[in-house]
Amino acid sequence: MSQYFSPVNAASLVEPQAEQRPVERMLHDVHLIDEYAWLKAENWQEVMRDPSRLDPAIRAYLVAENDYCGSALADTRSLQEKLFAEMKGRIKTDDSSVLAPDGPYAYYVRYREQGQHPLVCREPRNFPDFDSTRAGDVKREEQVLLDGDELARGKAFFQLGATRHSPDHRLLAWLADEAGSEFYIARVRVIDTGIDLADVVPDVSGAIVWTQDASAFFYVRLDKNHRPAGVFRHTLGTPLVADVRVFTEADPGFFISISRHLSGRFCDISAHDHETSEEWCIDLFAPNREPTLIAARQSGVQYDAEYHPAFKGSPALIIRTNADGAEDFKIVWAPLATPGRAYWRDLVPYRPGVYLLSFIVLEDWLIRLEREDGLPRIVVQYLASGEEHVFAFAEEAYSLGINRGYEFASKVLRFTYSSMTTPEEVWDYGLASRERIQRKRQEIPSGHNRADYVTRRLFAPAADGETIPISVLYRKDIGFDGKTPCLLYGYGAYGISIPAAFSSNRLSLVDRGFLYAIAHVRGGSEKGWRWYREGKLAKKTNTFADFIAASEYLIKDGWCAPGKIVAEGRSAGGTLIGAVGNMRPDLYAALIAGMPFVDVLNTMLDETLPLTPPEWPEWGDPKRDAAAFRTILAYSPYENLCPQSYPAILALAGLTDPRVLYWEPAKWIARLRRLRTNDNLIAFRTNMDAGHAGAAGRFDYLREVALGYAFAIKVAAAI
Repeated sequence: MSQYFSPVNAASLVEPQAEQRPVERMLHDVHLIDEYAWLKAENWQEVMRDPSRLDPAIRAYLVAENDYCGSALADTRSLQEKLFAEMKGRIKTDDSSVLAPDGPYAYYVRYREQGQHPLVCREPRNFPDFDSTRAGDVKREEQVLLDGDELARGKAFFQLGATRHSPDHRLLAWLADEAGSEFYIARVRVIDTGIDLADVVPDVSGAIVWTQDASAFFYVRLDKNHRPAGVFRHTLGTPLVADVRVFTEADPGFFISISRHLSGRFCDISAHDHETSEEWCIDLFAPNREPTLIAARQSGVQYDAEYHPAFKGSPALIIRTNADGAEDFKIVWAPLATPGRAYWRDLVPYRPGVYLLSFIVLEDWLIRLEREDGLPRIVVQYLASGEEHVFAFAEEAYSLGINRGYEFASKVLRFTYSSMTTPEEVWDYGLASRERIQRKRQEIPSGHNRADYVTRRLFAPAADGETIPISVLYRKDIGFDGKTPCLLYGYGAYGISIPAAFSSNRLSLVDRGFLYAIAHVRGGSEKGWRWYREGKLAKKTNTFADFIAASEYLIKDGWCAPGKIVAEGRSAGGTLIGAVGNMRPDLYAALIAGMPFVDVLNTMLDETLPLTPPEWPEWGDPKRDAAAFRTILAYSPYENLCPQSYPAILALAGLTDPRVLYWEPAKWIARLRRLRTNDNLIAFRTNMDAGHAGAAGRFDYLREVALGYAFAIKVAAAI
C-alpha cells in the first residue's frame, strides 16, 4: 500500500445526493425523464459572465460535491503536494520563447521566476535571418509590452489571450478573459508609453486583425449565447456603437473566425462547421471595401486560402481543399481576379492515404505538413521550379509542427519536434541551404534522461478488421511483470489528432511504474480524414469500440495488468469515457473525465446552448432527425447509466465553461450515485472560478493535474 495515503472508505463519508425533480417529455415516441434537469441554471448566460449569479441551490450542491471530493481524497493530499512539486520542478520557471522576427523587432514571451502568467516582450532585431553562430536567443534590449502577472493581480481568474502588434509596431492589441467563459475583452496599448487607449471592446471571440494603417482592427463579436454575431471593424477613438458590421453569418450552425494572410494584404474571414467552409477576403489596404467571396459554400467541401502577390507572375490564392473527392486534401491555386472553384488548378495533387494537415505560403516557398501511416513529415516546395524535398524523423511515434512566423519574405522555416521521450525542440530550417539550427530545447530543471524511457507505436485489432494505433510511454526498467497499471487516454472527435508529444507531467506516473498510453481511436484523423468520418454521426460507436479494443489488447499482450487501467478523456473525450464506462465497466479500475461532454442528447436538443447548432454535423440533430435521435440515445453516457458496478470516477468541471456546461458532469454524477450498485469512489469537483481549460496560471493548473494523478495512483495502488 502507498506510503502517501491510507485507505479511505468513500462510502463511510456522506455522499451528496442531488434532489430529484423529474422533467418529462415525449420525442420521436420515446418517453424521456430527466430528474436532474434543475441543475442547469436558467440564467446560465449571466453566470458565465458573473459566477456570483448562480442559483444558491445549485451552488450549494456543487460546493457539497467539492467538499466531498476533498474529504474522499484527503488521504492523497501529501501525494498531491509531492506530485505538484515534481511537476513544477520540471518547469523552467524563468522560461522564454524563441525570438520571432518581424521587421525591425523580434517578439517573444517569457515568464519571470515563479510567475504564473506570461510577459509579452520585444527587442530590436539585430541578428541575421539565419545566423548559425548565434548562441540561443540572448535577450539584450528588452521592452516589456504586457505583464501578465500584473494584469492578473487581484483577479480570481485571468487568462491572457491573443496579442497582435500593429503593422507599424506602434500599438499592441491584446485580449483577456477574466471569467473563464472565453468572452474576451480587447484593449489597445501604445507600446512606447505602456498606456492603454480608451478603446475597450468586449465579447470578442479570440482574434484581432489590424488594418494596414493601424487606424482600425477587425474582430468577431460574440452574442449572449456565445455564438458569433458577425465580423466588425472598430476604428480607434470611436465609440463601440459606431463599429461597422462587415460580415454576418445567417446560419447559426456556422462558426466565424478571422486571420491575417501571411503576405499581409488580406484579412481572411472563415465561415465553417465541421464539414463545410466558405471564405471571404477583406483588403487591409482598403478596409472600407466589401469583403470578396473566394468560393461559395458547397456542403461537404472545405477549404482555406493564402494570398501570394506574384505566383506565376500575377496575384493568386493558394488553397488547401478536399474538393473533387480529395478526401485527405490537396493544394490548388487560382488567380485572385477569378478565385471561384471553376478556376482552381492542382498544385499538389490529391494522394489517397496522405493527409495534408496544414501549409504555409512564403514568397518563394510552399511548405506543407502531411501525415502518412500515422507519422507526420514536412515537405518543402520551391515555387519557381516546383522542386520538392522532404524531411521526417526516425522515432516510432513523434509530434511535428510548423510555425508561420510573421514574415512573408522569410527564407527560414521554424518547426517544432518532440516525442513522448524527447522534450520539445524548436528548430530553424534554411529552406535553400537545408541547414538546421536548434534554437531551443525544453529544459527539465530537475533532470530528464530520455534513454531511461521508451516510446512505441502499437496497433490493436478491432472487430471490424481495422487497426487502432496506440502510442505508449514507459520506463525502460519497468519489467512488465503482470502488475503494471496503465493510464489510457482517448479523445476521438472533430478530426482532432492527439499527438505523441512530450509531456513532463506524465513522467510522474511513468516513474511510478505506469504505462502511459494514447489510443488514437476513430473520430480523430491520425489515419486520415476517413478515420474521422468513421467515428462520427451514425458511426460514433466506432470511437468507443476502438477504445475498448485498445484496452483489451494492452491487457492481452501483457502491456498492463487486468483491472488496472485508468481511462482518461476530456471534453468530447469525456463522451468516450462515459460511454465505455457504461459498456465495459469491468475493464477499468477508474475513469477520469475532465469537463466531460456526457449529456449528449439533452445538449444536442437545446438550440440555445453555445455549440449546439454548429455541432449537429458532428453528432446529428436529434430534434429533427429520428435516426440521429435514436443513435445518440443509444450511447449518450447520461441516458445509458444503469444499475451496475462502476469503476471509481473522478469528474472535473468549470463553472463558466462555455463548451461543456458545468451541469453535464453534475447531472451525470448525480445519476451515477443513485444507480450504481457498488461503493467505489465517485468524486466530482467544479472549479468555481474557471472554465473549460481549468485554472489559468501555469502552476495553478498543475494542482488539477496532481489531483487526477493522485486519484489514479490511489485507485491503481501503484507506487
